Amino acid sequence: MAKNTFHRFCRGLLCGVFPLVCCGHSLAADRVAGANATLDVEPGARSAALGSATMAVDGDYLGLVSNPYQLSGVRYGWASFSHVSYYEDTQYDFASAVVPLGEGQGLGVSFARFGADDIPYIREGEPVPQGSDYNTLSIADWMFSLTWGRRVLDRLDVGVGFHGLYREMDQTGWGFRGDAGLRYRVLDQFYLSGLLKGWTSSATTWESGEVEYTSPEFYLAASYQVPVPYLYGRLGAYWQSAGFFHHEARSLDFDTDEDSGGRLWDDPVDWLSGGRGGVEFTFDFGLSLRAGLSSFTTWESVTAGAGLVVAKFLRVDYAFESHPVLSPVHRVSVSVSPYLFSRPERPLPEESQARLSGRLLQEQPEEVSETKSKDGDEKDPEVGEKDAESSEEVPESAPAGGVFWEE
Repeated sequence: MAKNTFHRFCRGLLCGVFPLVCCGHSLAADRVAGANATLDVEPGARSAALGSATMAVDGDYLGLVSNPYQLSGVRYGWASFSHVSYYEDTQYDFASAVVPLGEGQGLGVSFARFGADDIPYIREGEPVPQGSDYNTLSIADWMFSLTWGRRVLDRLDVGVGFHGLYREMDQTGWGFRGDAGLRYRVLDQFYLSGLLKGWTSSATTWESGEVEYTSPEFYLAASYQVPVPYLYGRLGAYWQSAGFFHHEARSLDFDTDEDSGGRLWDDPVDWLSGGRGGVEFTFDFGLSLRAGLSSFTTWESVTAGAGLVVAKFLRVDYAFESHPVLSPVHRVSVSVSPYLFSRPERPLPEESQARLSGRLLQEQPEEVSETKSKDGDEKDPEVGEKDAESSEEVPESAPAGGVFWEE
């Protein structure tokens, strides 16, 4: 009896206090659009060339902020780096590392700096200096991210990420955001993904005491790949939606006053036009060609790029991003696997099962005629041993898309 009373008291306390705490937090903070927006800047060249449809792209470990569930497929450790030079000498440097935590599970860590240096300024009350003898300052956003992904079912992957931001501007500030996503394999090469961005709310607190926050947002993504044997490669298509819950500016053409950014239930056509996507063709020898749109509202947001698997442990990607108003952006990224540098690839569990079943099917007819051939002649045992050895050689896909043989 006393235990039930205590439980009712706790539930009543939570129901009464929790809304008050939330109301007090919302009154003390200012709701803005794009708090911690630096976390949404695309770092990876591969995803950028595909219209920044990062949620749909698998294997781009520079996109862990928007795609944590891809860590469920990590088999080796990878270190990735990217560099972008924007207009007015603004630099964006990004680095990430992923490690497998057993089969179907992985962990990722990311660091980034987005800022500009040697910005001239004049202190209030000081005269304008002669020539180029200006005082200079730097502004920067420093980001840290920790992500984790796991395969919970044969067709379902989940992932979570926690991201921190430190800002150095006219005043310092701290930001934080938590994301959660999942990916479902509808068909063998068709995936649907969802990401709840800012389920913890995306909040920033400034040195002045002001607090800003952005409410959670939900996104959808899809990817599909199909082999093209005639061209010795495969074709992939990637799509990422606009946000579900809030109005957002989707038109990159600032010369127009078009009202875009409707929600799904307000204007489904406008919501679909707010998506982004791209296509990619990967040849068997490791070359990839890519093209996309970072906004379906304008053709002037076209993106393009290429990637090359130099070796099984080294990948290089390049992306070109146009903009209706601002200068084009060139992006380069590199991924290196220390494990694959000194060791051969491990066979996939699915490959091992297929290899085992293939051997059993091959061995069954041989057992019937182990010592005799079809015409009744006796079979040479040495020849049979050679055939058994040759049957163990199985072609396996190389990282570059080619084929090598493993004894």
